[in-house]
Amino acid sequence: MRVKICGITKPDQGKAITELGATTLGFICVPSSPRFITPQDIQAVIQVLPKTVERIGVFANASLDEIRQTLSEAKLTGIQLHGNESLEFCDRLRQFFPDLEIIKAIRVKTPEALDLAETYIHHVDTLLLDAYHPQQLGGTGHTLDWHSLQQFRPACAWLLAGGLTPENVLEALTLLKPDGIDLSSGVECSPGDKDLTKVAQLFQVLSPSV
Repeated sequence: MRVKICGITKPDQGKAITELGATTLGFICVPSSPRFITPQDIQAVIQVLPKTVERIGVFANASLDEIRQTLSEAKLTGIQLHGNESLEFCDRLRQFFPDLEIIKAIRVKTPEALDLAETYIHHVDTLLLDAYHPQQLGGTGHTLDWHSLQQFRPACAWLLAGGLTPENVLEALTLLKPDGIDLSSGVECSPGDKDLTKVAQLFQVLSPSV
């Protein structure tokens, strides 16, 4: 199973988290986020990572030029869109960056959000379902109603996010069969400062699932 740890800000923590078993790291490229990291600092983390680790830049309502600028400074393998990006914008990203994974995050407030998620299937590589919060785009610690997602089987890969922790992840995975999971606040001491003990605990409870 793909395990993505998001909100990485420190090279030593990024390296340690991949050594513990994370296959994907997420870097928050949203200046208003407490987990924001500059492209230069992203590259500093990347330099200490194995080349096999996937590196995802998380953007929210950024312009194409802003994304291109970040990608020119940090060697990312994917782009995660966490705002209100249109299908047309996703298509433009695909045109400009055909070799990068495009992930579209959907914040699930009502069942209609799942219908919205389905509309992106042919425009992105991967969907990510996150919890809705009126002020925060992600990393809220709020969980989704997992029971309401049991019929969600999109025709593309999808990641489950939203308040996952080492304590509740197995409960979520008994109800749902995502292609991967995404954690941020559930393995943190504070925003952007990961708790390596919690990350280690996560992989202990997931084994042999990963």
